[in-house]
Parts: sequence; structure tokens; C-alpha cells
Amino acid sequence: MKNVIAGIVLSVSLALPVAAGTAANGQPAPAFDLPSRDGKDVSLAQYKGDVVMINFWASWCGPCRQEMPLLESMYKSYSKHGFMLIAVNVEPDTNAANNWLKQTPVTFPVLYDTKSRVSSLYDVSVMPSTVMIDRKGNIRMIHHGYVAGDENQYMSSLMQLMKE
Repeated sequence: MKNVIAGIVLSVSLALPVAAGTAANGQPAPAFDLPSRDGKDVSLAQYKGDVVMINFWASWCGPCRQEMPLLESMYKSYSKHGFMLIAVNVEPDTNAANNWLKQTPVTFPVLYDTKSRVSSLYDVSVMPSTVMIDRKGNIRMIHHGYVAGDENQYMSSLMQLMKE
């Protein structure tokens, strides 16, 4: 009976359409451009050839606040070696993010996804969500949430991708 049910589930799942542009491990990262904190539009495409980490965050998110200084440290250590970190704030109003960034400044680009267009492309449903993209533009890691120690997984993925 289990095999029959599994076969039906597999058949139905294969028949369902796959949403175009959604993020999946091993697939090309969905392209986007968003306004940055300094007012200029930033495109993911401009970082092709680098290892890119996209971190989706919100100022109200406690784990995001805890993680941000660790991300800044990673960025400062590896940005000279072909690593780009892009923080995408998902709040509809940028004021809270800007106020929080005054208290916790970062040097990597902060982009604003006020209409959730990009976070939808990347299937973001948990804060923070982190996506690691290889030099060819393919998604290689998707991580949801943050607890102390998760940065070790980020570093492991970064080190592997930097060698490729």
C-alpha cells in the first residue's frame, strides 16, 4: 500500500508545474535588481564571477540582529578574495532598517525589497534566510533561520566555493 501511495504522490508531483524563477539548490539564482541604501540600483548580475551570499533580513528579527555583526566580519575578511555579501531587507518601510543600521553599521550592500518581489523569487518564508551562490551564478546553499554556530556552515560553504 505504501508503494502505491508513494507512486501516486510522485506522479502528481511530476505533473505539477514548477514555478519559473523560484530558487532551488543547484539551479541558477533568480536575477534581480533592487535599490540600495545609497539610492543606487544593485543587480545580482554585476557580481557574476564572485561567490555571493544573499542574506534576507528584517530589523524586527532578533536572530537577524544577532547574525549581522558576524556577516560583517565574514565580509571584511573575504571581500578582497572574490566574495560579495548582499543583505536584502524585506520590510515594506525602510525607516526601521535604516535606524537599526545606524546602531549596527555594515560595509556590505544593503538592498530594499519593499514589495517582497525578490524574497518571493527566493521562496523566503523565514527570517533570516541565507542563499550562497557560486561563481557561475548557481545556488549552492539555502539556509533558513539563524542560531549561534550557523556561521560555521556559512564559512564551510564559502571556503568550498572559493576553491572552485
